[in-house]
Amino acid sequence: MGVARTRGAALALALIAMACTKQIAPQPTRSLSPTQTTASPSPSVIPNAQPALEEVGKFDMPIHVAAPDGDERLFVVEKKGKVLVVAGGKTLVTPALDITDQVSSQGERGLFSIAFPPGQRGEKFAYVSFTDTSGDSRIWEYQFGQDPNVLDPASKRQILFVDQPFANHNGGLIVFDPTGMLIVGLGDGGSGGDPGNRAQNLGELLGKLLRIDPAHPSGGLAYGVPSDNPFVGRPGARGEVWAYGLRNPWRFWFDPKTKDLFVGDVGQNAVEEIDFVPPAAQSGANFGWRAYEGDKRFSDDRIDESRLIRPVLTYPLGDGHCSVTGGHVYRGRVGSLSGFYLYGDFCGGVVAGFKVSGGAAVEKRSFEQLKVPQLVSFGQDSSGETYVVSLQGAVYRVVPKT
Repeated sequence: MGVARTRGAALALALIAMACTKQIAPQPTRSLSPTQTTASPSPSVIPNAQPALEEVGKFDMPIHVAAPDGDERLFVVEKKGKVLVVAGGKTLVTPALDITDQVSSQGERGLFSIAFPPGQRGEKFAYVSFTDTSGDSRIWEYQFGQDPNVLDPASKRQILFVDQPFANHNGGLIVFDPTGMLIVGLGDGGSGGDPGNRAQNLGELLGKLLRIDPAHPSGGLAYGVPSDNPFVGRPGARGEVWAYGLRNPWRFWFDPKTKDLFVGDVGQNAVEEIDFVPPAAQSGANFGWRAYEGDKRFSDDRIDESRLIRPVLTYPLGDGHCSVTGGHVYRGRVGSLSGFYLYGDFCGGVVAGFKVSGGAAVEKRSFEQLKVPQLVSFGQDSSGETYVVSLQGAVYRVVPKT
């Protein structure tokens, strides 16, 4: 993940190495099918309600949560290589996926995320992103098997392989964008200061958001390259690149309501940043690394600034801050959080938020009652409720305070 940097790496790696005791609830008597859509519609907002955290369960280094469209289940990704299913308030005994023997989970490596295609394809397919035992990045496709809560190992298909030159800055998040294409977040390859200047090199996949179509392979690849990607056909550029100039986009999110993109990109030694990108500015966006670290000049590199994205929010490292964890706009039941983009910091642990007005961050707040150790990820279920993930082991749901 994105906590290691030139200074503070030893602390970050020590924190990540902490393991937790897994507490798995009994198997529910009824299994849920991926085709069921029993999740409630948009939650009813309780005006002026204050937020609190409700523990969903304890896991072994949870690192990501996600849910298929219209499905009441929550899928919890564990860093060491398992995906577990929470259904009906209980964690199923049998993992949806166990590739522990295929995953390198030391330091910033691990099983990073799971993504489900929108619509009917999400009833059958899931995609996972991880670093393999050699430390390289892979994305695999699976289909659900006879047990609708388990991904069939025999259905595995490799979608993407990316060689990683160093052990950090792997990125690792995958999500489907509003058009149904898979967006792959990759860091700059690691070390410090992007020594290969990969993030600005359009001929490299590292330091980028890639946009690919796993449902329609073409050109001898296991995926298709959408024809409307910004660099298709440009000499020396990879057609998969959607946006570039990223150091380590650990968590990013497309707003399903507005289609805005938010990116939490991890800084080097001075500044953490969150970027806000409206739909018209996303294709070909340049986030500026390594010429810029947040809103500060990092190097004297000359870059193409015609599509440069300036951070909507930055904050300095230090005082318990070490690595930004991007989140999403809250639209759950807690009225006092409505419309706030929520984010946090791995070391600080406090959930903070802001609203966007005219392309600027306004109404900046910290929600001290929402604090978790080693805040590694946010997530949403299919009904729009928010989850906060602690690498120490707990997954929490944000609920109205009673």
